[in-house]
Amino acid sequence: MDEQALIQDALNGNLDAFNGLVLHYQDIVYNVAYRVMGEHGAASDACQEAFISAYQKLHQYRGGSFKSWLLRIATNACYDELRRRQRQPVTPLMPELDDGETLEDPYWIEDDQASPEEQTEQAELEKAIQHCISKLEEKFRTILVLVDIEGMDYETASDIASTPLGTVKSRLARARSRVQNCLQGFWELLPEIFRLKSEDER
Repeated sequence: MDEQALIQDALNGNLDAFNGLVLHYQDIVYNVAYRVMGEHGAASDACQEAFISAYQKLHQYRGGSFKSWLLRIATNACYDELRRRQRQPVTPLMPELDDGETLEDPYWIEDDQASPEEQTEQAELEKAIQHCISKLEEKFRTILVLVDIEGMDYETASDIASTPLGTVKSRLARARSRVQNCLQGFWELLPEIFRLKSEDER
């Protein structure tokens, strides 16, 4: 894909060119939105808003990583949707997986050779992980999603979140700690390496 050519064509009014960018980035934008929002319908709404906003603001793109620019718009769309929902509360939904799969599972539960029983356990762990991620404040949640779920480096996450590099590192450490502590409530689902030891076991 010639990204810069598509961007230029889109700036010249070629909607097909912009749709090409949408097709290329829709999975990662949706995945980030889902992890931040914690619910499929809300993630789809935020994703749609992000691409509409990106098209309207395309003339503001000044070069550099288009993906980072787009994901910055997407995370802002998620924040707007979360704030809207806080003003108009809705019943939170636990994430449900279709056939036990998501667009991109976290690295710590990937297993292409899992048995049906293991797949069921992994699906339950996935729900528990998303539950704990969703309990984080949005500023911590976003950094965790960008770095630990999407595998971005600190500099890229800093750019997308419009947050200083040092703050990214401190928020990530706090987010990881909070998720780990939350997951202790799902002890029986956790791999051994993620179980916190009690004082008597140390």
